[in-house]
Amino acid sequence: MKITNVIDTHIQADHVSGGAELAWITGGQYSLHESAETFFAFHALKEDEEILCGNVVIRVLHTPGHTPESISLLVSDKTRGPEPWFLLTGDLLFVGSVGRPDLPADAEHNARRLYHSLHQKILQLPDYIEIYPAHFSGSACGKGLSGKPSSTLGFEKRSNRFLSMQQKEFVSAITSDIAAKPPEMARTIRQNQGRS
Repeated sequence: MKITNVIDTHIQADHVSGGAELAWITGGQYSLHESAETFFAFHALKEDEEILCGNVVIRVLHTPGHTPESISLLVSDKTRGPEPWFLLTGDLLFVGSVGRPDLPADAEHNARRLYHSLHQKILQLPDYIEIYPAHFSGSACGKGLSGKPSSTLGFEKRSNRFLSMQQKEFVSAITSDIAAKPPEMARTIRQNQGRS
């Protein structure tokens, strides 16, 4: 096996990503959505771009809201069939919750974008799709995250309260009582952008 791609779903605000360094060490390419703002070169992923890994196909979905450049990765295994199998949701959709919209700023605007990403892209996928978010209970990246590390889209449609809300209620719910931002957030973002 050879590492050919190292992908971050967005510029991290709560921890220093080792993605760019891992790509450099392994000779793979470091990838972010094309709208990511960095001070170093990266492979710019585009909407619906496909990355081939043998029999596995990874399709890029631009799902802004947590951050402007956030992506989710829809994975299919051609040996099992042409339909998608699971979705890596990053910080967009969690088990029992959704991502916080205030990183880096303008929480209401980002909350509307998050709502659109969920309803126009993610919730249009089949219910059997497994979801694997980047965080679970204990993370400050969303409210009320479950301790369960994975779910299915169908289960989340039935049980995740944020997914049944209308946009106005959704924006109000996820922009109120937001946890404090990580104390080293500004420095961490700068470091992950290659500015320090």
